[in-house]
Amino acid sequence: MTVRTRIAPSPTGIAHVGTLYTALLNFAYAKKNGGKFILRIEDTDRERYVPGSEQVIFSALRWAGIPHDEGSDIGGPFEPYTQSQRLEKYTQYANQLIENGKAYHCFCSSERLAAMRKTQQEKGELPMYDGLCRKMSQSQSESRAKTEKFVIRLIAPDSGNTSWIDAVRGTITIENKTIDDQVLVKSDGFPTYHLAVVVDDHLMKISHVIRAEEWISSTPKHILLYKAFGFKLPVFAHTPLLRNPDKSKLSKRRNPVSVLWYQEQGFLPEALVNYLCLMGWSHPDGKDIFSLEEFIKLFSLDRVQTSQPIFDLEKLRWLNGSYIRQKSDADLLNLLKPFVPKSAKKQELIGIIALIRDRIKTLNEFSEYADFFFQAPKVDSQILLKQSKLEAEKTGMKLLEYARVLEGLSDTDWKMPNLERAGRQLLDDRWSPKQLFMSVRVALTGKTVSPPLFDSMEILGKAQSIKRLTRAAEILTHNHI
Repeated sequence: MTVRTRIAPSPTGIAHVGTLYTALLNFAYAKKNGGKFILRIEDTDRERYVPGSEQVIFSALRWAGIPHDEGSDIGGPFEPYTQSQRLEKYTQYANQLIENGKAYHCFCSSERLAAMRKTQQEKGELPMYDGLCRKMSQSQSESRAKTEKFVIRLIAPDSGNTSWIDAVRGTITIENKTIDDQVLVKSDGFPTYHLAVVVDDHLMKISHVIRAEEWISSTPKHILLYKAFGFKLPVFAHTPLLRNPDKSKLSKRRNPVSVLWYQEQGFLPEALVNYLCLMGWSHPDGKDIFSLEEFIKLFSLDRVQTSQPIFDLEKLRWLNGSYIRQKSDADLLNLLKPFVPKSAKKQELIGIIALIRDRIKTLNEFSEYADFFFQAPKVDSQILLKQSKLEAEKTGMKLLEYARVLEGLSDTDWKMPNLERAGRQLLDDRWSPKQLFMSVRVALTGKTVSPPLFDSMEILGKAQSIKRLTRAAEILTHNHI
């Protein structure tokens, strides 16, 4: 059997990290077994459709390094790969079901259906269609369909069970009496997800349907459709949903869910993909950090766990920091381009990278640690005096004294050891190293936590360091706040 997997996202605005997770599993299984990974766009829900969303999905997969073999953007042997361009096929197959007595026209109004569901709920019954139009003769149904609006419903059996062997969860059995006469074609002529997904998976020769556990309840409907058409069933595999720390379904109310957000925050694609590999699966050797290639080599559906994986943003940040530390200076220089001022000089950046690479967990934290290299900070007298623990005038005079000592250093002597030595010459029983150097740190960086002070001064340069110390001293001695 040729393995063919797919994802079929809806273009509703964002590329969801859950979609990326499902894509990863489908991609890995296909590549592990020498198969093909297909990207299909399911845009039949026109109310939720957001123009341009397809490109967002394509871009997210490219960024993550999960390429598809066939799709609406690159074509393939089963074009088109966008459902709104395949409507004739769905109409053809829906009519085939009616002709074969497997489906029927339903003319019930939305008001009648709402009243029916309300009555069922009041009685404690499962809300389901009551089959009114199912009892209509074929001739009467065909006659009314010429002049009235209708939907097309599948005839679900009233007794027995529908079972399948799930590649992740084992045998799953559902009582047929709990399966509704599912709507296959809406009154606007567009197919529902259930009809379109079965027809497309069959025509595109999808061998394995690997999707989230939220689709388990829909699988019996799909199996009934496969049987009604006489199609061969694919292998179904329902993977766990990503969860928030409180075990709720991953949603934008609790965690960022857009792949673009992670990209903009400076998460590396290989780090995000590595983290998603750990969701519902674990490395046989217990490793947390490994490549996509290694994951593909080791991946199998029977090792996917059914427990609910927690998407922990802090653990992802830790993992991302590990990947950042593994990067060469040249690679980091390139990755940081969107996050640094265009005026920054290459050699200057290389020096800064050496100071902060072990501190940052995302690329956008570069500016948090390094912004003072590119723009003089505002001097906060209160913070400065809190560090010096002395009056403003004495603190200002000490900073000015340090600036004058630094003026005596030549450009060639402007090195980290000399800068520290110059400062230590000024220590006395009133000024501890912590008091002096924390005061200097705040004056130069505007922060109480920053990259190593004297290394930072070496990069800032003589003129800029002296200028900032002098400015801070002037503000303190003139009592400007």
